[in-house]
Amino acid sequence: MSGKLNSPLGLSSIQSAVPESYVLPPEKRPTAVPPCKTIPVIDLQGLDRDRTDLIQQIIKASQEYGFFQLTNHGVSEELMRDVVVVGQEFFELPVKEKERFYYRDPKQICKFKTSINYEQEEVHFWRENFTHPCHPLEDYIDHWPQNPVRYREVFGSYTVEVRKVGLLLLDLICEGLGLECGYFEGDLSGGMVMNTNYYPLCPDPSLVLGLPKHGDPYLLTLLNQGHVPGLQVLKDEQWLEVEPIPNTFVVNINHMLQIISNGKLKSADHRVVPSSVSARTTVVNFIRPTNDCLVGPAKSLLVKNCSPPLYKTITFGDFISTYGTKTHQGIDPLERVML
Repeated sequence: MSGKLNSPLGLSSIQSAVPESYVLPPEKRPTAVPPCKTIPVIDLQGLDRDRTDLIQQIIKASQEYGFFQLTNHGVSEELMRDVVVVGQEFFELPVKEKERFYYRDPKQICKFKTSINYEQEEVHFWRENFTHPCHPLEDYIDHWPQNPVRYREVFGSYTVEVRKVGLLLLDLICEGLGLECGYFEGDLSGGMVMNTNYYPLCPDPSLVLGLPKHGDPYLLTLLNQGHVPGLQVLKDEQWLEVEPIPNTFVVNINHMLQIISNGKLKSADHRVVPSSVSARTTVVNFIRPTNDCLVGPAKSLLVKNCSPPLYKTITFGDFISTYGTKTHQGIDPLERVML
């Protein structure tokens, strides 16, 4: 793979028109959708008042939408703001500074890229992306950028706080599903990925997508989407825009949780639409199993519900190895593990 940044995107080259290589076929272009007021908003402060009710809210949202917004989660407003600001500062760096992280080798720790698979795809997506593992923090932080100067400090602190929220949510989901205490501990939640996205100002968002329709392959996603809208969720074959709420995480169920719950929880498809008004920077954390972790429907749930397994048991590494290819081809990667 070439080490050159072949994308026209970026603050250094704002486009007056959408380049032809980014224009989607008419049938794949996004249509305008209004902000959705029905996606559940769950106040984690309610945990102290009525744990049972809050767990029921989480399970219901995870069944009906696969998404919910989480308020009063314990991560400070300052840190939520700073991580987006420092993430944007990374994308504003000169090309030569970012180029050394350009994605050349799947084994490299920090990966900077444009679109999804720029050199192999026919049509590109309107985004830049920087991703790296972030847990265990001490194993990875020394590989992270030193420019912006606050990157390691801010993203390191954020990693610790977000992981606390994610593990708490997994404990609540565990309880709500009726799984044995500690089910998600250890290898099932042994990894975490930091994924920062930049969607530049777009001259005509009706022609492009920042990210196409997809579901997340991990366990749980916690998204800090700042104040600029762009995330859309598919429910009942209709796209719904997730309206940003200040100091809030957008949480969504991933493929592994759908498998473990034997289909009780829903890994919802979603996409990103860029804006002609404002650039958008988002910071996403994925809690994930380790590669050699076996994932399948929880046996205690099958016994409890007297139901057959809907999915095979598979290592997470095996599942993820074909996820990107199948998703980019428009194939649901869960289909290959269905019984």
